[in-house]
Amino acid sequence: MTPTSLVRLPWAILAAAASPHAAAAFSSPAPAPVCAASEGYSAAFDGRRTFSLRPDDLKAIKAAIPGDPAASAAYRHLIARADKMLGTKPASVMDKRSIPVSGDRHDYVSLARYWWPNPANPNGAYIRRDGDTNPEIETNRFDRSALSRMAREADTLALAYYYSDDPRYAARAAATIRAWFLDPATAMNPNMNYAQAVPGVSEGRPEGVLDGAGFIAVIDAAGLIAPSGALTPAEVTALEHWFARYTDWMLKSPNGKEEGRAGNNHGIWYDAQVARFALFARQPDVARRIATAFVKTRIDKQVDASGAMPAELTRTRSFHYSLYALGAAYHVADSAACLGIDLYGAQGTKGRSLRQATDYVAAYRGRAADWPYREMSWPADTLDALLVRAGTAWPGAYPRTASGDLLLRHRIP
Repeated sequence: MTPTSLVRLPWAILAAAASPHAAAAFSSPAPAPVCAASEGYSAAFDGRRTFSLRPDDLKAIKAAIPGDPAASAAYRHLIARADKMLGTKPASVMDKRSIPVSGDRHDYVSLARYWWPNPANPNGAYIRRDGDTNPEIETNRFDRSALSRMAREADTLALAYYYSDDPRYAARAAATIRAWFLDPATAMNPNMNYAQAVPGVSEGRPEGVLDGAGFIAVIDAAGLIAPSGALTPAEVTALEHWFARYTDWMLKSPNGKEEGRAGNNHGIWYDAQVARFALFARQPDVARRIATAFVKTRIDKQVDASGAMPAELTRTRSFHYSLYALGAAYHVADSAACLGIDLYGAQGTKGRSLRQATDYVAAYRGRAADWPYREMSWPADTLDALLVRAGTAWPGAYPRTASGDLLLRHRIP
């Protein structure tokens, strides 16, 4: 570097160049934030105890929003949605019109997605039509739509608070969480005994455990709003206790134990929920048991030598469910990383791995016509979203195409 070029540099850079440690400073990037068991990323995220949302990504995105047209547009859309939520009443299990067979409206109730009245016997037991959603599941007879709205609002409002620093969004996110989990007048009982019921067949099924997957996002939402104080320390502790009781139900109830034995995406989603809820509830040993067994119980049994997931390929939406199962597996891997266990890099029998399973579905990006199994509606956007997540585990391995909220969750190089 010539003296002429030196005098044009800012003084701070000149001072750094004169330092004997300058080369190391410029060549060594800051270490990545560490997820530390039940504390999550709080130490690197100003006390925000998140497990999926990474502080390095969100901080970089927040800094880039003013000058990045795509991120700026995503931010404006986020705020517009959050503003609409400010004037609404938080959802709760008390909103449903029906009464659970227990007689307690605090019990969650839902209808199985693919089950319909039998045309041959309209007053008899429902029958299954795989891939064909019964729209009755989203009516206010049941809690499913309320749970979905609650999780969506908590997530949206928490992100809006983080990116805007406007305490109104944190206050409304806290109200959402309070109504569903903490307020004695409206809180859900910590069980899914009556979830995914089938009239004439079952008052509640093991598959109903899947309905709680939306709670994963709520945990990160509670973490994001921590600096606002909108949830008091006592309320955060009470929320941890709720998830401790719910985790206990998942581990010990007949429906919970049966779902844990499922050999398809349901079993992986069971693991994803138990591991994350246990971490949040400060029960890391429970999460560790899930993580340490995952290769043997899930990857070896549910991923074949080609990377396919055979249990999903028999479905009418085989590609969708392959992606759905992998998304759950990534949640398990993220929780495992908080415990120092690398499931993204782990290999099972004959090289079976999450990377191999991801390669298998990634190969069909833009090649829907080549997929050899049945798929009712090609989920191109879902695949792109999965590969955005995969790019965090395996940088540069897959194309990363993101828009909307994904741009506010994952930093895209």
